[in-house]
Amino acid sequence: MVYWLNDNSRFLEIKDKAQSFIFQVNQNLPEGMELEFEGFFQRGFFVTKKRYALIQDGNIVVKGLELVRRDWAPVAKKTQEKVLRALLEEGSPQKAVRIVQDTIQEIKDGKISLEDLVIHTQLTKNPEEYVQSAPHVMAAKKALLKGRKVGPGTIIRYVVVKGRDTISQRAVPLEDADVSQYDPSYYIDNQVLPAVTRIIEAVGYPKEDIIHKEKQSSLDAFF
Repeated sequence: MVYWLNDNSRFLEIKDKAQSFIFQVNQNLPEGMELEFEGFFQRGFFVTKKRYALIQDGNIVVKGLELVRRDWAPVAKKTQEKVLRALLEEGSPQKAVRIVQDTIQEIKDGKISLEDLVIHTQLTKNPEEYVQSAPHVMAAKKALLKGRKVGPGTIIRYVVVKGRDTISQRAVPLEDADVSQYDPSYYIDNQVLPAVTRIIEAVGYPKEDIIHKEKQSSLDAFF
């Protein structure tokens, strides 16, 4: 759900009423209790009650979305931020969808930089102490084989490359990765789309319409 407030005079009027309401409530609260004014935002986008983005004077406040998580590749975070700005600054769901479609095509075409594909995850113990072989653990073990020091507290930077093995087995330390080897399908299906799908679907665009842009265009040619 997206809330828009384009009229600046209306914005100031509502803000004044909100502050007046808080003042009146505080006059009647018991001593030691106070209702605080947290902020007033021009626009807000709510995926769920605990997942939302708000904008005030060009600054985006994010809660529960991938933009604030370190274990997502920059390409996912940057795409999500561009989508949010298209919605919150310009009120344009169409532009938001085009951003996602263009990013997917760039990933397929191999036009994404290596730094935008890197995933960062911190080790909490030595690699050999992990029971499950998560991607960052496997990348850490490969780094050990190269003679690098890794242990509790080390930030593992890795890229997922092409291949038929599991994702964990295809996690390669950044130092050993080549941009030509990255797996486009992984970054589209496991990074970019999860970061934007709920947002795009909330403004009326099914995930399938984004993924099958080329197919839809070819069908349109018959009408």
